[in-house]
Amino acid sequence: MSAVAQIQKLVIASGNTGKVKEFRDYLADFGVTLIAKPDSIDVEETGITFMENAHLKASQVAIATQSWAIADDSGLEVMALNGAPGVLSARYADSDPARIERILQELAPYTNREAQFVCAIAISAPDGTIAADALGVCRGAIAESPRGSGGFGYDPIFLVPDLQKTFGEIAPAMKAQISHRANALALLRSKLQHLTLK
Repeated sequence: MSAVAQIQKLVIASGNTGKVKEFRDYLADFGVTLIAKPDSIDVEETGITFMENAHLKASQVAIATQSWAIADDSGLEVMALNGAPGVLSARYADSDPARIERILQELAPYTNREAQFVCAIAISAPDGTIAADALGVCRGAIAESPRGSGGFGYDPIFLVPDLQKTFGEIAPAMKAQISHRANALALLRSKLQHLTLK
C-alpha cells in the first residue's frame, strides 16, 4: 500500500475556493477524501517565507481538525519590485482586480517584467507534525494588461512566455501541467512515496 493510500481524509487548509478546486483536481487520483477546512478555523500567516506559512497552516489545521491536512502558501514574485508582493500576495489590496492594478501601476516605470509564481506545500499529520513539503516555481512575465477570464488571483496578468498566453487564457488542463502548484505537487508525490504515514 502506498503512503498516500493510508490517509483516508485530507483537510485542505484554505478558504480560497479557486485553490480548493485546484487541489481537488490535482489530487483526484490520490484515493482520499478531500474536504475544505471549516470556516471557523483561521490561521494567521506570520511566516516570512512561503514554506513557513505552509507549515503553519498545515500543522494548525491538522491539530484543530484531528485529521491529516494539506496546506500551501503561494504568491507572485515580480523581479523589478524586489520580489513583491511575495508572501503578501493575497493581502496586496482588497480584491483581485485591485491587486492586479497595483502590480501594473508599480511596474509601469520598469522594462523588466520578469516574474514567477511560487508555491510551497506541506502535509501535516493530525498531531501537527509536518510529514512532507515541497516548493514549486513557474517562471514567466507580467503582461501589459489583464488577459483572459480563467483562473483566479493574478492569473490574468501572468504571462507564460512559451505559450504567449496568460494563466487567465490557458485551459485549466494546461495550467494543471505547468503551474507552480502542479510543480510543487509533483515533487510532493515523489516524497510521499518514501514516507510511512500512519
